Amino acid sequence: MKNIINKIAYQPPGQFEETRYEKIHNVVFDTSDEGSKLVAAEIAALIRKKQANDETCVLGLATGSSPIKVYEELVRMHKEEGLSFANVVTFNLDEYYPMPKESIHSYHYFMHQHLFNHIDIKPENIHIPDGMVPKSKLIEYCIAYDEKIASYGGLDFQLLGIGRTGHIGFNEPGSHINSGTRYVILDPLTRSDAAPGFFGIENVPRAAITMGIRTIMQAKRIVLLAWGNAKAPIVKRTIEGEMTSDVPATYLQKHHNTTFVLDEEASQELTRIKTPWLVKECHWDDELIKKSVIWLSDRTEKSILKLTEKDYNAHSMSGLMAQEGDPYHINIKVFNWVQHTITGWPGGKPGADDTYRPERALPYPKRVLIFSPHPDDDVISMGGTLDRLVEQGHEVHVVYQTSGSIAVADEQALKYARIMKTYQPGNKLLDEIIRDLKTKEKPFEDSLAVRNLKAQIRRQEAIGALTYLGVPLDHIHFLDMPFYETGAIKKKPLSMEDINLVQNIIIQIKPHQIFAAGDLADPHGTHKVCLDAIYKSIDNLKTEHFMKDCRVWLYRGAWHEWDVPQIDMAVPMSPDQVLRKRKAIFYHETQKDGVVFQGNDPREFWVRAEERNHQTAVKYNKLGLADYAAIEAFKRYKF
Repeated sequence: MKNIINKIAYQPPGQFEETRYEKIHNVVFDTSDEGSKLVAAEIAALIRKKQANDETCVLGLATGSSPIKVYEELVRMHKEEGLSFANVVTFNLDEYYPMPKESIHSYHYFMHQHLFNHIDIKPENIHIPDGMVPKSKLIEYCIAYDEKIASYGGLDFQLLGIGRTGHIGFNEPGSHINSGTRYVILDPLTRSDAAPGFFGIENVPRAAITMGIRTIMQAKRIVLLAWGNAKAPIVKRTIEGEMTSDVPATYLQKHHNTTFVLDEEASQELTRIKTPWLVKECHWDDELIKKSVIWLSDRTEKSILKLTEKDYNAHSMSGLMAQEGDPYHINIKVFNWVQHTITGWPGGKPGADDTYRPERALPYPKRVLIFSPHPDDDVISMGGTLDRLVEQGHEVHVVYQTSGSIAVADEQALKYARIMKTYQPGNKLLDEIIRDLKTKEKPFEDSLAVRNLKAQIRRQEAIGALTYLGVPLDHIHFLDMPFYETGAIKKKPLSMEDINLVQNIIIQIKPHQIFAAGDLADPHGTHKVCLDAIYKSIDNLKTEHFMKDCRVWLYRGAWHEWDVPQIDMAVPMSPDQVLRKRKAIFYHETQKDGVVFQGNDPREFWVRAEERNHQTAVKYNKLGLADYAAIEAFKRYKF
């Protein structure tokens, strides 16, 4: 256990992998699950140490999506390893204001749902800011909250997340380093980020009660969690930028014992990760050579073949020339690598030399299995490629992993139910659906009948889009994975039942190609669960004879796109194909015009997709390659 803890425990400057750019200790893990388990292990070790000394362990706790896996692991250790919380006192960072405890949006509800209801902590030892304190008593209440923390000798351990504004707790830009617990007004970006969980920004509270910067900084140990590419820019600014009230998290640069725990995507903008040649001597493997030359082309605003020795020297890349020789040869090598990712034949071109093509020519035609987490991710993210695969004669199967029912607005479902009612006036099930939709008390907690109607709406939209693109009806599959089918926003953990559904369809199709969503930035994590099910299924099946001839391609596009150095296959689209893709997306009518789960991007999904595809084409063109209207990008997953 000690070795595990030491992996994330703070070490003084000079004793961890830091650069001249970094001002906060940080550790990067392959996945958020791995990082979360080690943070939970550190918390558990602290609790046990305090128990052995008959001392109280005082924890500062955070909410939001970042710490959920930490809490799951603590609950597991309580149930399976006997970890007791009898000596633990907790203080939560914040709460919306006004916010009743009973609300599903309250942090009181969140903490009990994810942690407190499952462990042996004493109720009197739980402290969460009260979102219903009368305004006239707020100042007095906030002072008492800080005094209560002080009465226990301060926080032994503070767990933090970080918002895109750089807030910790709800200390928004402008917060003072000496601030205590107080009432605050939320930043518009913070409210926008919270909007999916509140079913619209108009329902997000405008204020909150938060522990102050001073209160947080007095903790003996601080661990901040950051997962996903959306957090990468603010993580870089916090760790490498100047300390400023504009980014309150930068105050942690002054703390004596802080560690940022990151997954790979959250770390991507850090200088030592993104451009390591700027901070240290590098081992120049092919991946780093490609990444650095593409970066240099962008930085100098020159195409790859125009880069000179002066450009390399001026940007700390002389080591690359020392290893590889003349820049001309480096440029040619990288240009060819990027050029070879481009193909108009995503299933492979029969009869062609495939030495430098991303996909092999044979077998032809191929059995292609496209997994789509929701009933629209396929056409949003790879509609042009899907169209091309069908057009080029491959046997294309599309598998929708979840029903996507939760993303159908109530008014949309009510409209369809009323239309059906005009044709079936005596249908009691329709009466029940209409009544449930008009009288339900909690948004997104649907009856089974309503859920089934919403699922059918999305199913028919998906069928319409695929038949427009020429996919036969018997090649369209709906798994309705059980983890998703809860009738509420909160989903169940991935189970063997889910994995078996995915595994069985792979066995049934015996594909030569699998396409899957590698876009993990969706607001509620469905993409990650769906991808985990695919990875586990592939791992279980990898020794099967048909899997030895199968290639797996990951697409993005609904939420963000692959960077050029990550792309292994780039499929260009003509202007006509862009329009066909747009029309296919339009079949998903319930996901247009104010979609329920918009995420942080206010644009319609078809607009996002077109602009991202266009930007990828622009990037390729700036590197000195052909000028296409749009490009869909894929990264190969090698198992």
